[in-house]
Amino acid sequence: MPLYRRIPKRGFNNKNFAKVYAEVNVSALNIFEDGTVVNAELLKEKGLIRKVYDGVAILGNGELTKKLTVQAARFTKTASQKIEAAGGKKEVV
Repeated sequence: MPLYRRIPKRGFNNKNFAKVYAEVNVSALNIFEDGTVVNAELLKEKGLIRKVYDGVAILGNGELTKKLTVQAARFTKTASQKIEAAGGKKEVV
């Protein structure tokens, strides 16, 4: 057995310190009415996310047809483009 496989593996691992986000696609936001302020509590109430870990991340998969104000911790480039193209606003919380 080689020496590098016999000795224990130690050192820094970022898994304990990495941020975990609850992810929501843009297409899932179409269930809300026009002019709604969408935040983490509302997403949890509607059942789109189970738990708010370190925040909510909005992903750009799908199309958005409603004019919404979305409050989240992170937005992808495509998600922010689609939200603004639909006439809505994004707010980083």
